[in-house]
Amino acid sequence: MAKQRSIETFEDLEAWKVCARIRNDIADLAKTLPSEEKFRLADQMIRASRSATANIAEGFGRFHYQENIQFCRQARGSLYELIDHLHVAAEQNYLPRSSFTKRRESILEAIRILNGFIRYLSKNTGRAKVIESGV
Repeated sequence: MAKQRSIETFEDLEAWKVCARIRNDIADLAKTLPSEEKFRLADQMIRASRSATANIAEGFGRFHYQENIQFCRQARGSLYELIDHLHVAAEQNYLPRSSFTKRRESILEAIRILNGFIRYLSKNTGRAKVIESGV
């Protein structure tokens, strides 16, 4: 029987971890885009990927589960926005179709994990969350 790890900070959340990996991948991808896209597509992709992890972190710091859920929903919206930006990159031939597909699947997996976390939080709605950490 596997021992369940405790969640002390947002960095312990699987949803945050997978989104952080996506954020780093998108940062690398943005560096490969043409210079004329630096302040357009690249900036939008970076912002959406950072928004996902930032919203998960901010929601974790909220007192009630319902507030956390709302921030997770915003993170999910940022992930869907990121898929749209990937479509643009592929349509403009900045991104090979195979790379688009791989990244899209990675983002959809992050959305599935985030949806699971939202379901967990929804089951606990109405209760104040008390998290003690050594931070």
